[in-house]
Amino acid sequence: MYRLAKCLNYGRLALFVFGYGLMGVLVASTLNRVMIAELGYPASLVGGLLAIPYLVSPVRLWLGYRSDGFAIAGRRREPYIILGALIAGVGLALTGLLIARSATAPLLMAGTVVGFVVFGLGRNLGHNSFEALLADIFSDDARPRAAALYEIAALLGSVVGGGVLGRALEVYDPGRLVAVTTGTATVALGLAVVAALGQEPRTALTQVATQKARQASFRQAVREVLLADPQVRRFFVLVFFTFIGTLAQDALLEPYGGLVLHMPVGQTTRLTIPWGLGVMGSMLMAGLVLIKWLGHLPVLRLGMGVSMLAFAGVIWSGMGARVELFRGLVLVMGLGTGLAGAGLLTGALHFTTRIRAGLLMGVWGMANLLGKAAGSVLGGTVVDVMRVVTGSHLMAYSAVFGLEIAMLAVALGLSFRLDVMASRARREADEEAKPERSARA
Repeated sequence: MYRLAKCLNYGRLALFVFGYGLMGVLVASTLNRVMIAELGYPASLVGGLLAIPYLVSPVRLWLGYRSDGFAIAGRRREPYIILGALIAGVGLALTGLLIARSATAPLLMAGTVVGFVVFGLGRNLGHNSFEALLADIFSDDARPRAAALYEIAALLGSVVGGGVLGRALEVYDPGRLVAVTTGTATVALGLAVVAALGQEPRTALTQVATQKARQASFRQAVREVLLADPQVRRFFVLVFFTFIGTLAQDALLEPYGGLVLHMPVGQTTRLTIPWGLGVMGSMLMAGLVLIKWLGHLPVLRLGMGVSMLAFAGVIWSGMGARVELFRGLVLVMGLGTGLAGAGLLTGALHFTTRIRAGLLMGVWGMANLLGKAAGSVLGGTVVDVMRVVTGSHLMAYSAVFGLEIAMLAVALGLSFRLDVMASRARREADEEAKPERSARA
């Protein structure tokens, strides 16, 4: 009975990331389409607005530090998760309201920017606290399974949200846009409350860890635990380069299929299906089996290797106009992305300690989001520059895929120099645990 209750609790926790996926797809897909297609916003302006939640991600370090050392009502994760969902919902509702009013006037556009900033702050706070809670709850072999399953729950939220929200706004109407954004924000907040309450372990060890985390100022913790630690710096660069390497092509596959392989619009639109299936399937396989058998670093390296081969194959398919090969490689690309993502997230969870979980998960989250933003900007810039220089669509897009291979090669090399157990945070946690081990002896 106890085990069943525990499993149900863990299932309930997935509701938070499901709601997180709903809000994410509303912004990235629905609002993106409305601003460009229905309201005629310049694509560059929309891209800048959508990048704001990524660009404010460095605040995760401070938010994680606060979560580690400053409990609210005796809890250091649950209130921050719910508060993050509330702040993100307010930002989302404000953004939807202003966009519905066709906010191109300078003052209204400034309000839209503020809405995206508020949304980004809430998303970073809620998600970082959630990941720290995973580090608090799960240990050892349970971590890769938890990481994979909760990532899949977020993807399911995106898939379900894309279908439901797409139908709700099939015909654009300003009033309906406001209702959809407000409704989605409310649903996500409700899911966060149901998911988070009663999940956090409340033990004497947690209280001691909270006090220890609060002893150092934020500046001191960043200086001594993060900047002075070569393992943390190495992990940050590894995550950053891996996300550029696996996701710089995210918005480029459909144009590549159309411009280089001359695929019709319907076929290129469906490319997201095999990619998404590949990501979910490989993350599930990695979380349930592969990481337990091989370890998270070998799985991470396997994902990098698969991605590098897939990008080389995509260049080859373009040179020979091999459409069927390209379609198959999109699935392989998804497999590589999922394996690398599962390995990285499990590595991030292993990096954390009871004292510094929020701060260290902030490093992972910041590198992740900045890598996504940099990959998106870099991919588009390289394509535009190379197209002007060479006049060839194939050369322009191949340059991006080649750059991704180079980024992944750098990340692969760094993975062999990573030693989680040598990190300063781990040594701090070991020192803190000595009295506990002595008392047991």
